[in-house]
Amino acid sequence: MQHAARNYAIVTAAYWGFTLTDGALRMLVLLHFYRLGYSPFTLAFLFLLYEAAGVVANLIGGWLATRYGITRMLAVGLVTQIAGFTLLSMLQPGWTALMSVAWVVAAQGVCGVAKDLTKTASKSAIKVTAAAAKEESASQLFRWVAWFTGSKNAMKGVGFFLGGLLLETLGFSQSLWVMAGLLALVLAGVLTSLPPMMGKGKASKSAKELFAKSPGINTLAAARVVLFGARDVWFVVGVPVFLYSRGWTFTMVGSFLALWTIGYGLVQALAPQVVKRSADGLSTEVPAARGWSAALALVPVALALAVAFDAPRLEWVVVAGLGVFGVAFAVNSSVHSYLILAYAGSEKAAEDVGFYYAANALGRFIGTLLSGLLYQWGGLLYALIGSATMLVICWLVTLTLPIRRPQVAAAQA
Repeated sequence: MQHAARNYAIVTAAYWGFTLTDGALRMLVLLHFYRLGYSPFTLAFLFLLYEAAGVVANLIGGWLATRYGITRMLAVGLVTQIAGFTLLSMLQPGWTALMSVAWVVAAQGVCGVAKDLTKTASKSAIKVTAAAAKEESASQLFRWVAWFTGSKNAMKGVGFFLGGLLLETLGFSQSLWVMAGLLALVLAGVLTSLPPMMGKGKASKSAKELFAKSPGINTLAAARVVLFGARDVWFVVGVPVFLYSRGWTFTMVGSFLALWTIGYGLVQALAPQVVKRSADGLSTEVPAARGWSAALALVPVALALAVAFDAPRLEWVVVAGLGVFGVAFAVNSSVHSYLILAYAGSEKAAEDVGFYYAANALGRFIGTLLSGLLYQWGGLLYALIGSATMLVICWLVTLTLPIRRPQVAAAQA
């Protein structure tokens, strides 16, 4: 148990370092190019390959982590992120807008691969370390998942603040070199502290086997697509641009998003205290996922009405609504992150997690694309309508989640 807990702590700390720089990167790119006069759709376009690359990276990364070990894939993810930062730092002010956008999109694609290789490896490590501790009870696994997910999102919020601060003090290129240096230190810690073959197992031999998941994993992946699409469709471009258009400064926008993400992460970490637990790990957790999905869908509906009728002090109504959205979304995300590991088997945990987070990346891609398009077409109102629509679909999908694991259901048949 002590050795497993040590590995869990090292993986969590490594992902904290990665997430800190990843959050800073998002603010650096968004604020730097908005300041240069780029449109909402162009800003969203800068992140498209970042999100699209994650779909492939998760699928391949899960397979590679099973075949070659989680530690190696975690190291590859960190090296890839350093390479992405280096490419971005080479951006020159004298380039044309088209060349600048193309270069940033390509570099962001590299960072997108890095993010999801690192995420898949880290999340898979939790399942492996919990199994190694021989304490893979629903309670233990949920606590470890919730703390990992919540703390890394809180760290991402700190990264948002760091990105705005670095942009103001060091500028775009110098900030990227500082973040690359931080990741180099994290990489050294991973290579010297974790077992090199941790999580290595028998990988799938064909694409058909790789995609042949249990009904629970398939259904949860479908719900994840629309859940994260519903968040990013108004969070990526809509909220920052809306607040800035209402007179907020870059520092105010970055600080608010940082505080929101930190609070969101803290709620995720506390989710095990909110959701009633069951001995089998599913019979109360699955209904909780359904209930929280329904509650979450109501928030963008209410905000869309406030925007449509131009409520007094609208920006503060949006800020308050985003706070409520963050609480409900955090619990949803934490429960989903637990359920994927509850449905996954230990032998191919990395492959199952990779498949699930490929769906996560697909949702972010769709949300990012629609964020720019809908905001450009109809402002925050259209973005909120898009979010509400996707969350209703998410709730409908969660209604079909199985309450028993496949092996349990087969044994009772």
